[in-house]
Amino acid sequence: MFEPTVSAGLARSYLGFAVSRGASERALSDTAGIELDSLDDPDNRVPLGAYVKLVRAGKAMTGEPGLPLIFAEAIDLSEYSVVGMLSNAAETMMDSATQLNRYGQLVVEVDIGEGPRFSYEPRDGVMWMIDQRRNPNDFFELTETTFTRLITGPRRFLPRAHVLEVHVTHPEPPHRAVYDSIWRCPISFNAPWNAMRMDHTLATHRVRLEPQYVFGVLSKHAEQLLKDLESSKTTRGRVETLLMPILHTGDIGMDVIAAKIGQSRQTLYRNLKEEGVTFEQVLDDLRHKLALHYLDGKRVSVNETAYLVGFSDPSAFSRAFKRWTGRSPGRR
Repeated sequence: MFEPTVSAGLARSYLGFAVSRGASERALSDTAGIELDSLDDPDNRVPLGAYVKLVRAGKAMTGEPGLPLIFAEAIDLSEYSVVGMLSNAAETMMDSATQLNRYGQLVVEVDIGEGPRFSYEPRDGVMWMIDQRRNPNDFFELTETTFTRLITGPRRFLPRAHVLEVHVTHPEPPHRAVYDSIWRCPISFNAPWNAMRMDHTLATHRVRLEPQYVFGVLSKHAEQLLKDLESSKTTRGRVETLLMPILHTGDIGMDVIAAKIGQSRQTLYRNLKEEGVTFEQVLDDLRHKLALHYLDGKRVSVNETAYLVGFSDPSAFSRAFKRWTGRSPGRR
């Protein structure tokens, strides 16, 4: 089964915030099982399970049970994700909500079944924004951070509060005072849904904190990230993701990758076969793609490229490159 992920940018930002409030960086990463180097690129992915451990370790090490709420108020989403930048560059509040629904999984993947994560439903003449995440109480801290971002972020430019009331499904926690301080509206715990009552008259209020040109650039980047994320959910995509950082080591056998995925060699073979490929084809195609990337950009030499894509013998790499392209790697 595919494991949901969060962006490395989110994990790095929360980790840094916890460290700023007294936690140990090394202790946090060790507890969560996250290598610090994997957080250097904010568009990398971290298993959701590891992020849950990170969030809860941060609360414990700082002695602040309301840390996720405090973090989400203090650090704007645009500081660590293209999703936040897109939301800030949207034309109106409703357009911003549309970007969040489309690209939110780039920040954190959640189980929502079919349809968007957030829906809008009128009840008794008022509008509710509903978080349709399944089993929300398993990680209620995500409700805390998500709602805090949605409540506090727009305060920078709105003329008045746009969230008038909040319902959450989890029980009232000991740090209730943190909720009241940050959300500043009536809150119902143990509710049947996670929802916010909205001031619908602000739906068309202008946002545009960034120029329209920026919105176009960011949209293209977000679309590519979304495409890559969807691809990673296939067996082939998972194999490629695991192969890329270890190609140069030469330790790239099918048994190694199967163990990293948590499958037997036979199961991995069968799953790839269902997608119409073999492990050897995935490896060969990945080497081909990366070799072109390195050489066409004139980033590294032919010998360095051979090493980076897993060939210990440059002549073997040259033969493979000629098979892929019909030319030698030196002619580009």
